[in-house]
Amino acid sequence: MRGAAHGYPIVLNDLSVEYPARGASPAYVALHGLSLTVAPGEVLGLLGSAGSGKSTLAKVLSGVAFETRAAEGRPLITGGDAMVLGQSLRGIPKRKVPEFRFHVGYLPQDAAAALPADRTVAEIIAEPILERDRRYNGRALATRVATMLDGVRLSLGKLEKYPYELSGGQRQRVALARALVLGPSVLIADEPTAGIDLTVRDAVAQLIGELRDQHTFSAVIISHDLPVLRSTADRIAVLDRGELAAIGTIDEVLDDPRHPYVMALAGALDAGHAIIDDLDLGPTA
Repeated sequence: MRGAAHGYPIVLNDLSVEYPARGASPAYVALHGLSLTVAPGEVLGLLGSAGSGKSTLAKVLSGVAFETRAAEGRPLITGGDAMVLGQSLRGIPKRKVPEFRFHVGYLPQDAAAALPADRTVAEIIAEPILERDRRYNGRALATRVATMLDGVRLSLGKLEKYPYELSGGQRQRVALARALVLGPSVLIADEPTAGIDLTVRDAVAQLIGELRDQHTFSAVIISHDLPVLRSTADRIAVLDRGELAAIGTIDEVLDDPRHPYVMALAGALDAGHAIIDDLDLGPTA
């Protein structure tokens, strides 16, 4: 991969993304003119109401949106551009997508629930390596998988377990290990602590921070969990109806709530809520 544009691993320049019309469903613009950068080693937290475009942005930045099998309802870049690790994603050739994705770790929203039920933890974590090189040395593979499992604080005894034998928090850590096993330069995590017990949630948040420090990757973390963002994110960006409503440190954003969604966020936080989801702001696009 080429070096990141202007030294930034992620550069969004007036990015607009649309879902084309399909059957009876009209075209839908998910992101409008989004501009921001993520610095080397920075974790950017992403907040927004349902339908604000957060998951669409995650799919674009991770390259998942451009995979052939994602043809059904695939988002398209219709304006501006997204540069990730120096690669322009507007019109990226399909042949370049697999190589791009080796450098970008992706933890989808349903990662823990979507682990293949018929594979062991060892096989699940090893899969991205074998997708790239079927002849990868077996002993080296076992060592790498064991190191990743240890990195997400699971015992080596879990290697031969199946997902149904693990708790939700353990499955999420396996999914995180899988997303990071290739040593990506960028991590895109969509709600990494959703559906996890509160005690495990803090451990996963701490783990992401520690792994970031060890691997020096940059990350975009989508979360409604403000304590998680406070402990992992250097800055947060707030999306509302596909547009950037605010960006800065959590305190900068919440102390200057000039946008209705940010005001609602600040109000919810003042009321003692830790997890913010689907704030009632009236009709949304």
